[in-house]
Amino acid sequence: MTKSYGGTDGRGPAGEPPVDERGPVDGRPAGEPPVDGRPVDGRWRADLARWDIPEHILRRAPVSPWGHSPARFAQRTEHALAAPEGPSLARIAEALPAAGSVLDVGAGTGAASLPLAGRLGELIAVDASAGMLAELTPRAERLGVPVRTVQGRWPDVADRTPVADVAVAAHVVYNVPDLAAFLSELSGHARRRVVLELTEHHPMSWLTPLWRHFHGLPRPARPTAHDLIAVAGALGHEVRHESHAAPLPRYASLDELAESACRRLCLTPDRVGEVAGAAVALGMWPLPRERWFTVWWETA
Repeated sequence: MTKSYGGTDGRGPAGEPPVDERGPVDGRPAGEPPVDGRPVDGRWRADLARWDIPEHILRRAPVSPWGHSPARFAQRTEHALAAPEGPSLARIAEALPAAGSVLDVGAGTGAASLPLAGRLGELIAVDASAGMLAELTPRAERLGVPVRTVQGRWPDVADRTPVADVAVAAHVVYNVPDLAAFLSELSGHARRRVVLELTEHHPMSWLTPLWRHFHGLPRPARPTAHDLIAVAGALGHEVRHESHAAPLPRYASLDELAESACRRLCLTPDRVGEVAGAAVALGMWPLPRERWFTVWWETA
């Protein structure tokens, strides 16, 4: 079972004003150690590999723990279309010329880009999942956005993907071990700006207490958004960033959390009640809002 680059596009209105945390030009906050290893993303790659699920647990999984539901993503896209605002959307919009083009890598069902429908001359949507692109395309057509889809993993499909005014990758990078190549091709396909959106910590970090409870398995603390910023700075980009509260809670109910956690933990569906009870006992419900980072740099 393998992870995909589908992109988790849970977007919408910011729950509170963004906190401006723009750092120095290399994007590395004070006290953050420099990127080590060669290539520059060596530490990122090593840290990300520690999130792999041990084979003896993975073998018992009834379904892939890495999958994403196009229907769930579609709900989030509809929310983003109903309330098109937020720091990442603003950073894209301010760099977008009239009738400009956006390259959305890990586009999912379009939450990072379709809210710009009134400004878009073309959307180039890249995703590894045909199901995600099948959800995105009719939405773009209904909004009057010319859309070109490219199915495949980035940067594998970069050579058959057009250049755009702005390139965006929202909630994708924690699926990317070869981060330097990913970011370099993204920059090479953006005439004006690259915009990234990601959680401060790995998106599966919330499950750490449950991994310990059910499997006795510790989970890593890295990589983080700060590591992404450091890698981008080491590549020579003048990185800027700001953080803000996630616009929506991760789950609307304890049952929804437990169903998702069962799959992520490689447990059978009949243990949903047990997982819900453990989440309550461990003080995990309700989950606190995540902190999201918007990271950007100019390419021209």
